Amino acid sequence: SMREAAEAASAPVLEINGARATIRLNRPQHRNRLQSEDLGDLLKLFDRIEADPAIRVLVLTGTGGAFSSGYDLNSVADRATSANEQPSAGSAFEVVVNRLEDLGVPTICRLNGGVYGGSTDLALACDFRIGVDTAEMFMPAARFGLHYYKSGIERYVSRLGVDNAKMLFLTAQKITAPEMLRIGYLTAMVPAEALDEEVDKLATILSGNAPLAMRGMKRTINEFARGKLDEEAANLRHRESMRGDEIREGVKALAEKRPPKF
Repeated sequence: SMREAAEAASAPVLEINGARATIRLNRPQHRNRLQSEDLGDLLKLFDRIEADPAIRVLVLTGTGGAFSSGYDLNSVADRATSANEQPSAGSAFEVVVNRLEDLGVPTICRLNGGVYGGSTDLALACDFRIGVDTAEMFMPAARFGLHYYKSGIERYVSRLGVDNAKMLFLTAQKITAPEMLRIGYLTAMVPAEALDEEVDKLATILSGNAPLAMRGMKRTINEFARGKLDEEAANLRHRESMRGDEIREGVKALAEKRPPKF
């Protein structure tokens, strides 16, 4: 049936609708757990989105009742115990999260449900997180003896602050949506029936703003957050924007009292 087909597990699904791309994690019977083969697929989708100038915003979400239960731990454990000391499964996952964070287009994580383990970092790599009021999260690394990868800890600290990072990593306790909102993990919290409306509202705003200016500012903000600002490049982007096409259209639209068309 259609319903069974919709529920069948698959690699992440890409849907493009106008200026918006949506990537949906699609292993609902395992709470959208990411498997090693999904990592390469996500990188390919990110490249495809980056290559299409018509795409102005990316929404990342999950099928069913959870956003994602994280990275398949069996893959991590298998790699850890194999004699073959190649880059670990953990670092393959880290590459995907960092690539998502560096994506030029603004990104919204549509948290349709719970978010666990590595996927808490995947969501944190998005620019905005809009979640249902029944969402919950936990980072269980301390429960099974894993020291998390450095860039994940850095993202937690720079986005959520030292004390919240410690609470989440060291206690490995589950927190609910209101607490996720309080610590700044969620940008907004809404009842399930308002989720799409809230995501649409933000996606529409982002897809209407100047893409080059946003891409540059996103990069500058992310570099600041990592304490690795390329000042010269940021200054150059600023100066170039002052004589670019976008600012001409922006100023003209203002004078003509109409929305700008970028």
